[in-house]
Amino acid sequence: MRLLLVEDDRMIGESLRGALRLEGHAVDWVRDTSAAQATLASERFDLVLLDLGLPATSGQPTDPAAGLAVLRALRARHDATPVIVLTARDGPGDKVGGLDAGADDYLVKPFELDELAARIRAIQRRVAGRAEPVLSHAGVTLDPATRQVTRDGVPVLLSAREFAVLEALMQRPGALLSRAQLEDRLYGWGEEIESNAVSVYIHQLRRKLGADFIQNLRGVGYFVGERPRAS
Repeated sequence: MRLLLVEDDRMIGESLRGALRLEGHAVDWVRDTSAAQATLASERFDLVLLDLGLPATSGQPTDPAAGLAVLRALRARHDATPVIVLTARDGPGDKVGGLDAGADDYLVKPFELDELAARIRAIQRRVAGRAEPVLSHAGVTLDPATRQVTRDGVPVLLSAREFAVLEALMQRPGALLSRAQLEDRLYGWGEEIESNAVSVYIHQLRRKLGADFIQNLRGVGYFVGERPRAS
């Protein structure tokens, strides 16, 4: 997934970004209200992790309600991007206010990274319209919780980025994903994108899962499963 982390604390931000990248997510990070508003208005993300207490711009005092303003602005323009609020404010009124403003989930600091990862996976399933956690197609299964992949019951060892590409394709069988869409799942801001990275990962996945498991439409993108026929 491509995530936007909105967090003004440098230590927390660096820790979360590093941990989420290890989970195979592409993570972009902003630290104030102005940057969050501009980024969300111009770019698309699969999910937003939003702190509530933020400065308007770098160096200014923290406003405890700034995160809610970002959330309300997002929903006011009918943007349904899932949002998990991450905050130290744990009063019942705080949670109700965050959820009523449009948050999909609310996690109080400090929290376990495993719990955050589980909540992200739950939102992934909900957005994709799936109840079951495990993805399966043509003898290949992928478990996002354990990060295990099997082919005909035999474990298959994948790198974090191979896993991210495979998960993106298996989440929507038959849907074409372009090279740029897959790169968005692999790289955050500031990370160097190798020109043939997606092709390399696709080649490696085909070698491990079977040459025909991942299909491509030349010049358009990649997919698994059968594409719907045009009516």
